[in-house]
Amino acid sequence: MSLQPAQPARRGRRARPSLPIGLALVLSLLAVPALAHGVSSAELDGIAYRQAPGARLPLEITLRDENGAPLRLVELFDGPPLILILGYFHCPKLCSVARATLLSVLRDGGLTAGADYTFAAISIDPSEDATAAAGAKAADLAHFGPPGAERHWRFLTGEETALRRLKTAVGFDDRFDERRKAFAHPLGVVFVTPKGVVSGYLLDLGYNAEDIRRATARAASGEIVPPVSPILLLCFDFDSTTGHYSFAIVKALRWGAAATLGLLGLLAFRALQKDMRRV
Repeated sequence: MSLQPAQPARRGRRARPSLPIGLALVLSLLAVPALAHGVSSAELDGIAYRQAPGARLPLEITLRDENGAPLRLVELFDGPPLILILGYFHCPKLCSVARATLLSVLRDGGLTAGADYTFAAISIDPSEDATAAAGAKAADLAHFGPPGAERHWRFLTGEETALRRLKTAVGFDDRFDERRKAFAHPLGVVFVTPKGVVSGYLLDLGYNAEDIRRATARAASGEIVPPVSPILLLCFDFDSTTGHYSFAIVKALRWGAAATLGLLGLLAFRALQKDMRRV
């Protein structure tokens, strides 16, 4: 079916300006932040991944594995690159979602644990112990575990000093909220070369198997990837006393809405110019 060209407006009649339908989307996006008005900007400022491609991990620090045994970070690097995700195992919100997203893609993406990559989920909460790590590992293995995952998927905890050094190295800025008893922290995946150097990041939950394969291959080859677009997803708590969500995708929506508003404003201006010329 062919589309017929629009008929020009008759002389003497003023054509109605053509407002882009997408403007409604912009208005919706601008309204979304109201869903999270329970969170002040001060609570979220500074919480992000400060991407640090080329940074070296503190391989000498000691963590604890899911059995409670000490494990030096360097022991994770026995050949393949490391796929690293930071969060905490008792997180009531998005940590498990982020981990499940990554592990399901790894399961279905054709990569082999131990040959193509090592995976590590490291808790940012120094109060968590091997019991929490073991429980998270057992649940994730039951749902997503491919061959080799038992040995090459590591769920680790650590003391505050060691965790702080690791977070600083990868640019992970978080904050503990005393009132909510929860961590506000960024979501993302860090890819580390076999020599313990940050190769690159994936900072959203919309990646697919090809994204993971590409990032893993780059890390395996030692490639340092420039920082990705700063779309910010944060994991934060839900405040039952106020009924407000604190999931700070709001920042990403605000940035996206502003950019979209600018684009649609330009389109509307051009459409208006064309309509005026037909008057």
